[in-house]
Amino acid sequence: MLIGMKEMLGVAKENHFAVGAFNATQSELLRAVVEEAEATDTPAIIEVSFGEFSFATPDFYAYARERLGNSRVPFVLHLDHGHSLEECMQVMRAGFTSVMIDGSMLSYEENVEQTKRVVELAHMVGVDVEAEIGTIGKIDNSSDEGGATDITYTDPQDVVDFIGKTGADSLAVAIGTAHGLYPKGFDPKLRLDILEEIVKVSPVPLVLHGGSGNPDDEVRRACEIGIQKVNISSDFKHAFFQAVGKMIATGEIVPAKVLTPGIEAAREVIAHKMDVFGSVGKAACYR
Repeated sequence: MLIGMKEMLGVAKENHFAVGAFNATQSELLRAVVEEAEATDTPAIIEVSFGEFSFATPDFYAYARERLGNSRVPFVLHLDHGHSLEECMQVMRAGFTSVMIDGSMLSYEENVEQTKRVVELAHMVGVDVEAEIGTIGKIDNSSDEGGATDITYTDPQDVVDFIGKTGADSLAVAIGTAHGLYPKGFDPKLRLDILEEIVKVSPVPLVLHGGSGNPDDEVRRACEIGIQKVNISSDFKHAFFQAVGKMIATGEIVPAKVLTPGIEAAREVIAHKMDVFGSVGKAACYR
């Protein structure tokens, strides 16, 4: 079941859960997400930044599209943090069912104009669009998704105006998260009060970026308040490469023996995140 983001998040909103969006750059990370989703009958989103897309090549995502389309579980194939119309067009040609155009570092007026152009083109070919107002933070260079040194919180008063002018199908909001791995001892805090105000006025589903390092209780509460999509990258990739590194350190070079522990470690993180989001077993809502 390869579906669009509008359908994926619309069902999630109606049934009060959030869907995990996992950045899967290559086959083992893709397997970890897909196999855990299928094992638990859980909807999921496969997403990549444009840099990851270019690295893996369109041919890999042709395979990913086929694998997701043949599954009994609903999936979306999504571009994370596209920064231009051209990037969005390239992944649409590769069969992605959803794109994000991130104009958050532009002025508000420029963000509106760029997002509107992408929405007009994407909707013509049946592709859904995520946009962003406010800025997500950036902790380090471990993430390919970008971000700002200083977070600008999303202004609830801008939400209705922005969606009305652009026609975007979902909206990433800035309430205190950051991309990358949080340093030891750093205690991030979500502005759930701002989220509550945004939920009251937003006409579209809401997205939380940079969700890897935040406390589970805060993320769970954000999903209960009204987040429908949570992006996860650093946490499950870190678990994967830690496990793979331990196998390589033993001198093992057989791919199945080196990579299988990585897939298993990533699946443990993915399973935990799905539980926090309240999406485990919710694939039945799409049938």
